Formats: sequence, structure tokens, C-alpha cells
Amino acid sequence: MQWITDNIWLILFFAWGMPLGIFRSRFRKMVYETDDWTINIKPYFVKETKALLGLYSMEHPDFKKARKKYRLYLLIYTLLFVAYRMQ
Repeated sequence: MQWITDNIWLILFFAWGMPLGIFRSRFRKMVYETDDWTINIKPYFVKETKALLGLYSMEHPDFKKARKKYRLYLLIYTLLFVAYRMQ
């Protein structure tokens, strides 16, 4: 139990970071219009960033929903990091 209390931030970042791959993969596949798994390891990020910020939009029916979920996820991740830094 002591280990958990000593490493609570590590546990929180790890637990909240797990779904990042799934959210990012779905979003990138929509933005780059591909189903290829290699899009997850390619260093493309300009179009993805524009789409995340709302500067690029698509006609994909789930695009806005996926963007909203990804933004919320990243916001909570950022708040978690800020809370850690302020501690």
C-alpha cells in the first residue's frame, strides 16, 4: 500500500495514458483517410494538429465526435500534468 501512495502520479499517468494509442489511432486514420496501421508510427502530424485545432475538417460522419473525445482526453491529460507540476 505504501508503494501505491508513493507512486500515485506514476500510476495515474500510466492508467490515463493507456487509451491514448486508441484515440490517436482512430483520429489519425480518419484525418489521413487510411486503415493502414503504419499511420500510427509515421511522423506525420501537421494535418492531424490542424484537424485537432479545428483548422481542418472532413466529411467523415464520426469525425467531429472523435475530435471532441480526443480533445477532452488531451485536456484531462494536460490537467493531470499541471496538477502534478503544482504539487
